[in-house]
Amino acid sequence: MHFHAQPTTDPGRAESPVPRQLPADAGGFVNRTDELAQLNAILTSEDGGPLVVSVYVIAGTAGAGKTSLALRWAHQIRDRFPDGQLYANLRGYDPGEPVAAREALHRLLTSLGVRTEAVPQDLDAAAALYRSLLADRRVLVVLDNAATVGQVRPLLPGSAHSLVLVTSRSRLSGLAVRDGARRLTLGVLPEPEAVALLRAVTAGYRPADDERQLAELARLCARLPLALRIAAERAASHPHLRLDDLIADLRDESALWDALSTGDDEEAEAIRTVFAWSYRALSEQAARLFRLLGLHPGPEFGLRAAAALAGTTSTSRSRQLLDSLVGAHLLEQTAPDRYQFHDLLRAYAIDQAQHEEPPAEREAALCRVLEWYLHTADAAQSCINPAEDRVPLTPASGDISPLTFSEYDAAVDWAEREHDNLLQAVRTAADAGHDRLAWQLATVLWNAQFPSASGTGWPTVGRIGLEAAERLGERAAQGALHTYLGMAYTRLNRLAESLESHQHALAIRRDLGDRLGEARSLNLIGLNHLRTRRLDPAAHHFEQAISAFQEQDATHWAATALSNLATTHYRAGRLPEAATVIDQALTAHRALGDQRGEGNILRVLSDVQREQGDIDASLISAQAALDIALSLRNLRLEGFWLLTLGAAQQAAGQHAEALTSYQRSATLHRRLADRSREALAWQGVGEVYHRLGRHAEAADFHRQAASAQRDLGDTWHQALALDGLASAVLDERPEEAHRHWAQALTLLADFSDPRAAAVREAIERRLTETS
Repeated sequence: MHFHAQPTTDPGRAESPVPRQLPADAGGFVNRTDELAQLNAILTSEDGGPLVVSVYVIAGTAGAGKTSLALRWAHQIRDRFPDGQLYANLRGYDPGEPVAAREALHRLLTSLGVRTEAVPQDLDAAAALYRSLLADRRVLVVLDNAATVGQVRPLLPGSAHSLVLVTSRSRLSGLAVRDGARRLTLGVLPEPEAVALLRAVTAGYRPADDERQLAELARLCARLPLALRIAAERAASHPHLRLDDLIADLRDESALWDALSTGDDEEAEAIRTVFAWSYRALSEQAARLFRLLGLHPGPEFGLRAAAALAGTTSTSRSRQLLDSLVGAHLLEQTAPDRYQFHDLLRAYAIDQAQHEEPPAEREAALCRVLEWYLHTADAAQSCINPAEDRVPLTPASGDISPLTFSEYDAAVDWAEREHDNLLQAVRTAADAGHDRLAWQLATVLWNAQFPSASGTGWPTVGRIGLEAAERLGERAAQGALHTYLGMAYTRLNRLAESLESHQHALAIRRDLGDRLGEARSLNLIGLNHLRTRRLDPAAHHFEQAISAFQEQDATHWAATALSNLATTHYRAGRLPEAATVIDQALTAHRALGDQRGEGNILRVLSDVQREQGDIDASLISAQAALDIALSLRNLRLEGFWLLTLGAAQQAAGQHAEALTSYQRSATLHRRLADRSREALAWQGVGEVYHRLGRHAEAADFHRQAASAQRDLGDTWHQALALDGLASAVLDERPEEAHRHWAQALTLLADFSDPRAAAVREAIERRLTETS
């Protein structure tokens, strides 16, 4: 696919199908006929034509079946939305952290086909991409368990043809006032439907029960769907027990809760009564696992994490106990060996753990699961990021069994699946006063992140880990965390904060006499200077770092710093010096088997080969680099290295191929919220169109690139874009071209390197020739 003439067109929109991914209607026994009729009525106007409705809120008290009704209706009307459905559980009432709008957008965008690393880190940019992808589509979006308007509003599509269905315990009045949402307030089930639900669950498991007794059981459950399902499952699992006896047990439990409660919230008391009734029917081991699961950092977890909480290495026994909890409707299975709590049940499990587990047992269980995450993440790091220093850990205790990984993809899959739990584990450790676990988890998590992680969540837990290390006086840990915070800030384009963090790390490492750590900080400070095109300070820092790495026999880091120095020489226009360092770096990376390092130096080699006139070699090097990025599943590298491939293709006269490369690069960088590199892709497109004689289109793209770089304060690339813009408009508007060249010369005045001098001379020559 080629670019259209207007650079504001989203080149990725046509490539993003909307999936059909509504969860199954777990509450299929609940009819809710009156409410379904009200919902159906909103889709039809008075004259029978379709009515466009943007947002509908289903609000109600806890446990009133909002999710069940929403999913049932969504499944019934999905044919009206041929472009697909999206679902997000916002966990607004979970005992843990609710899902932030940024995180929900990240998940929705990946469901739309956007790779994880390509999701913009900025909330507004992510929301803009989301609205862009859905702009021309009729999509049904279900946002479940919303707590606040702030969670919901960024998730609303811009299209008037899509429908957003929101469930909440709150009325979310702000959506009605500002966004035109309609609202249905949901009460408990009518008695006939409550009885029908009980019959549906128990059918085939026990003799037909008396209608009056079923109505009494429904009343004791306050006619709340979740409570009714739990009670019905209890009845179905005891087919020979009379319903009168089950009701008597539930009345006894209800009397106990009545004695302990204020009676202010009858529905909440009823549902807690049913929870307790079902919980006390569990075996001792299942009940213990249920309450210990309430200590897990997140609402969703795997089999091995559950086993760690229980303090057993027997996964078969843990699976049996989890299956019994699923069968009792106290837990939901989401995938093979993956489980999650309903938010109310998680709160109940936490409450039971606090009342029934001795403090020492709670403490031991929490430490086990945090330790399990720590050691498993450390094992993942050995595959994902083996060159980074490993945190010295004490051996795992004998009652946990951390995972190990035999291949890169398995480690990446685990890191992606557990990313949210790992972030929450750092917070949980710090909140519980386990400062050593907190800083260790934060450090290991940075190095065990999956390659396409957005990077927005780690800085917060990185700071938590740093504060924990400061409380313990762990200076080496502080240095490492300052380093990783600096790297994280660079990814977020917060370059001033990045430099400050790296300078803190450098001071700590010098104070500790950590020569290797000092060299790493020097290298990272050099990268900060390179990013802002302070080339002489960058080269100075890289040379210092290389010398220190070589003194320490740190061959990997020496090769990395050599690559950075080669990049600096190339950008300064010192091609012979760049070529010499490239040979050294490429040899070193290949000897080490460092694919990422090899791909990065191949990118620089391709640029040098192109400028030296060896176009065929430049194409080969650029394609080899891109192949490595694809094998690593790293979209950040893919987008960057595509710029080099596009330049080589352009030089080879492969104009269609170059446009394709630039299109992909622009799409990725837009989703990554990297405006600078997106503008570089537009610049490349402008150059290709100029070669094709399509000067008006070339001018559009150069103008867009110049505007973006001006906004970013990047005077170097703004000057290059203005140079391209002047060449594109020269034939039609020579006076405008001269103004652009004059402005470019002003912007280039502060740069003294050979490349800057050559660019200035070329512009001055063109000004003279066209005057």
